[in-house]
Amino acid sequence: MTDYPRVRPVGDAAVTVELGDAIDPALNAAVRALDRALAERPLAGVVEAVPTYRSLLVCYDPRRAAFANLAPVLLERAQIVGEPLPPGPLHTIPTVYGGEHGPDLREVATTCGLSEGDLVRLHTSQELTAFMLGFMPGFPYLGLSPEALAVPRRPTPRVRVPEGSVALAGRQAGIYPAASPGGWQLIGRTGTRLFDPTAEPPALIQPGDRVRFVRTDALEAERPAILVPREAGDPVLEVLSPGLLTSVQAAPRVGHRRLGVSGAGPLDAGAHAAANRAVGNAPDAAALEVTLAGPSLRFLRSARVAIAGADLGAVLERTDLGAWEVPRGQAFLARPGSVLRFEGRRSGCRAYVAFAGGIDVPVVLGSRSTDLVGAFGGHGGRALRARDLLVVGSDQGRPDEDDAPGAQAGVRPRGEDERIPTLRVVLGPQDDHFPESAKRLFLGTAWALTATSDRVGGRLSGPALETVGAAEIVSDGMVPGCIQVPPDGQPIIMLADGPTTGGYPKIATVITADLARLAQLVPGQGCVRLEAVNS
Repeated sequence: MTDYPRVRPVGDAAVTVELGDAIDPALNAAVRALDRALAERPLAGVVEAVPTYRSLLVCYDPRRAAFANLAPVLLERAQIVGEPLPPGPLHTIPTVYGGEHGPDLREVATTCGLSEGDLVRLHTSQELTAFMLGFMPGFPYLGLSPEALAVPRRPTPRVRVPEGSVALAGRQAGIYPAASPGGWQLIGRTGTRLFDPTAEPPALIQPGDRVRFVRTDALEAERPAILVPREAGDPVLEVLSPGLLTSVQAAPRVGHRRLGVSGAGPLDAGAHAAANRAVGNAPDAAALEVTLAGPSLRFLRSARVAIAGADLGAVLERTDLGAWEVPRGQAFLARPGSVLRFEGRRSGCRAYVAFAGGIDVPVVLGSRSTDLVGAFGGHGGRALRARDLLVVGSDQGRPDEDDAPGAQAGVRPRGEDERIPTLRVVLGPQDDHFPESAKRLFLGTAWALTATSDRVGGRLSGPALETVGAAEIVSDGMVPGCIQVPPDGQPIIMLADGPTTGGYPKIATVITADLARLAQLVPGQGCVRLEAVNS
């Protein structure tokens, strides 16, 4: 039997403080009280905290703090949590139930032994509390719903759930802030906007807030679009073709994981920094992340350019000199009319293209990075498309000696010098959910990186890992590098665009410096081994 509270490492840059193992209002109130205490009395090196149902995820800068120093202090604070927080503000959510807006209402009512009308009356009869935010930006996990409304998730998730859908799962309710895949039961829909990256705060509902659903007959009239500032200045680049996946990435976002906002940013921070350094930028300036098949870019004005990371066969075509191969890791001048294109992959998976002055896109929630899941930041919140025009800034600062972990890496894609690269992992925080035989299998297997891997997660394929007891846990916080093991036993390594919370046990977490090795492996072709190290 587990003794609570307990403090567990989450890789080399985070720790989780577990206060229990249930979805319980009193337990959640204690988590939020600990979160408040940490905000009122900050610890050196702590970057942000993420309250969840039963635990508090604490992210820290490994250059300024370590698990060994933080764990005893956090444990002591968890044992003397102060008075519970007062209830948060009440949000009234007008909801249209059933029909096209709530396609599962009839089935859910039948499962619960209720009429549709009785189900709606029960759903609107009480206030719910936002236990946490996760899954996607602004998604609130609300509870506890009446026991009579407890229903399982759908056996097969929908490919697309409309924005504003009101849903049930277990004794929880949720509201989808944006269209996305989802497996909850849809009983209605609201026109209330839950997340706006340009607002303050960006999420309408915060952890601890109260929510009451109110029945209405029609959705609100069409809302005004979210107005994000556009780039100023004359464009320097025109996208002729976008490549497989090319996006603007800069420094990861910090401080918004508690709202379900991932950090985004480059998957290979070292290669991204190397390209920026070569043109005199700060290491985290906005640059292009290019995946496997690169774009074609026409220069409308002169620019100094550098490419690092994967070798994707970069070539610069000039009308006066013809085409010549671009040296990686070195700055070169592209004149007006020149075209930068990529002839084909030679090694690695992701290349980074930096321009002196950095790509000038708006700062959204503290970063210029593209959040492809939340559809904000970067260039219009999406990957580049043909005919896009990009502005380059005059200056984004000087290189900083105080780099992020891994930022000193060279231009050669890491992992290319090893037939099967090894990723170092810190076991936990839920390694006790796996028998010793499963942990030996986990560390002794050459895992294949499947073709379905992307910026959200690296999906591994190999022997199925067994768990001890239930295959799911009460959802808690995650960071890039967390390795979840879903019921099929196939591990998934969370990456920069991965969700901030998850409900599968995490057997281990890849250390920050080794995530770039995974970023440079080609999905469907590469393999990795895993090696346990201390936090």
